[in-house]
Amino acid sequence: MLLISFGTRPEWIKIKPVLDAIEGNVPYRILFTGQHSSLVEEYLEDTFVVNNISNGDNRLDSIVCSLLNKNNLFEGISHVMVHGDTTSAFAVGLAAFHRNIPVIHLEAGLRTFDRQNPYPEEFNRTALSSLASIHLCPTKTAKENIEAMIGSDSKIFVTGNTVLDNLVGLSPAVENKVLVTMHRRENHHNIQQWFRAINDLAVENTNLEFILPLHPNPNVFRYRFQLKDVKVVDPLSYKDCLEHIRTCKTIITDSGGIQEEAAFLKKKVIVCRKVSERAEGVGTFAYMCGYPNMLKPIFDGIINSNQFIIDEECPYGNGTASQQILEILKDEVCSNRR
Repeated sequence: MLLISFGTRPEWIKIKPVLDAIEGNVPYRILFTGQHSSLVEEYLEDTFVVNNISNGDNRLDSIVCSLLNKNNLFEGISHVMVHGDTTSAFAVGLAAFHRNIPVIHLEAGLRTFDRQNPYPEEFNRTALSSLASIHLCPTKTAKENIEAMIGSDSKIFVTGNTVLDNLVGLSPAVENKVLVTMHRRENHHNIQQWFRAINDLAVENTNLEFILPLHPNPNVFRYRFQLKDVKVVDPLSYKDCLEHIRTCKTIITDSGGIQEEAAFLKKKVIVCRKVSERAEGVGTFAYMCGYPNMLKPIFDGIINSNQFIIDEECPYGNGTASQQILEILKDEVCSNRR
């Protein structure tokens, strides 16, 4: 029996294609760690068997302590799958490792090689590479990162990123709008400067609609008054967010996943970070913008180029990752049941 763990919306978006692929082919249970508790009501209720360990307390310290102490969560489990780089993913992986249960790491091998950027995600994903038995990498570069760390004899597979499986069949279009998202911890200390720079762009480009779904984190939300000329909206559904990515002229974001979705939909994205763990698209689809005062020249360059759909291959996969993962799980889980 495979135990699949997640607790945040980004994790769910990337794990859902895997669940669809393995349904009826690989026996599994879900461990829901509960950070984004609305997922239970919005997506999971009456759909999957969910072990929700948060009990209404979604603080990470409570989740981690609960994981390390609840043996019954792992009864009858042969393998554990975790995704990405959240602290809960690391905690689940650590709990499984201490019970000698093989860990399968989805979206393995992403690196910035800077433990503070992003913090604590860079530590979490590096630590998971140390304890995982099976590594499902989105790109060849990610595979090479793991090989450099633990050797090439390990079970390391390049599958592409599962998030792209959600985008198959979508075609890019161009409307007079710019999608903006901003939420990362690394930007909290100067979020006012970022918001002012974004608002200045909206003032200077009145022909474009700047749309910013406002993150509920208080460190972001409290500075919404800086965005007087930006269309600030409530957090979007995933479907609506994809539609904006598909149809916008460009994207301004500090998100990791949007870099992948933008590349698949042939859009340029300004990454408001000093470093990215998705270096494969930098220079083609992604433009690094480490400081607010760099935003205007980069944005102006994209708009003035009048090239809003990029005719290049997406470096993060082709939308078949979940099917590839299904075949790997058949070999590694179903044929080696404990």
